[in-house]
Amino acid sequence: MPWLQLRVDTDREHADKIEDALLFAGAVSVTLQDNADQPILEPGLGEMPLWDRTRVTGLFDAEVDTAVAEARAASFLCELLPNARWEQLEDKDWEREWMSHYRPIQCADNLWICPSWCEPPDPQAVNLLLDPGLAFGTGTHPTTFLCLQWLAGEDLAGKSAIDFGCGSGILGIGALLLGAERALGTDIDPQALIASRDNAARNGLDPERFPVYMPDRLPREPVDLMLANILAGPLVELAPQLAGLTKPGGRICLSGILASQAETVKAAYRQWIEFDEDGRREEWVRLSGTRVH
Repeated sequence: MPWLQLRVDTDREHADKIEDALLFAGAVSVTLQDNADQPILEPGLGEMPLWDRTRVTGLFDAEVDTAVAEARAASFLCELLPNARWEQLEDKDWEREWMSHYRPIQCADNLWICPSWCEPPDPQAVNLLLDPGLAFGTGTHPTTFLCLQWLAGEDLAGKSAIDFGCGSGILGIGALLLGAERALGTDIDPQALIASRDNAARNGLDPERFPVYMPDRLPREPVDLMLANILAGPLVELAPQLAGLTKPGGRICLSGILASQAETVKAAYRQWIEFDEDGRREEWVRLSGTRVH
């Protein structure tokens, strides 16, 4: 199906109002993008930040009367759209286009993350088959890669684990494929629990080996291995809970942390955890250690 898109370059102050104007004009969807290569790595609690220079793009049916759509948007704003331009969006098989961005990733000598539609490059390795769906966690992000790399170097035989903030289930499933006996997944997003169940089945795992829960229903029995790839703020707030769910002598792996945040996160856990050397990839850090108190 052909589409037209209306692009408007604006600033942080006006982006939300232009988004509303494009929806009022009949856009079926609106996206906001960085227009000046300005990263936003982790927002503060309760914040929904935008870039100083933002591109707002409205998607319209190709049959739209562009003059009428612009006039409706202008009437909503009480002024003309600034820097507006129409473009034809190339007609593609968007499902295949999305799939083309994912390739098998080698996280360690013995561990590959493979999109479920790709042939594993090394059939003799541990191959985690993954369809991310709507949940975070594909192995492409440095924080996920760092956790998987760490898991591949651990002795997991017969161990129990929790994948806290499981997303696609990638860390819990990885632990199971690398030898863990049982893993529990938990996430605040119901879609993540669906994705985790689906990916566990895709990897031939018995559902009883990877049950998933909303956080308020997560069993409180401590485990041998705590995996939490979320963000620095929640990791600090959850420190007593995550440490408490880790057995004495158990191992913990924390990620989603910028290098500048590592010491703050460590300080929240030091009364329980003796930390290993940090793992680093780009601007991200993985913290791992052993529960000693």
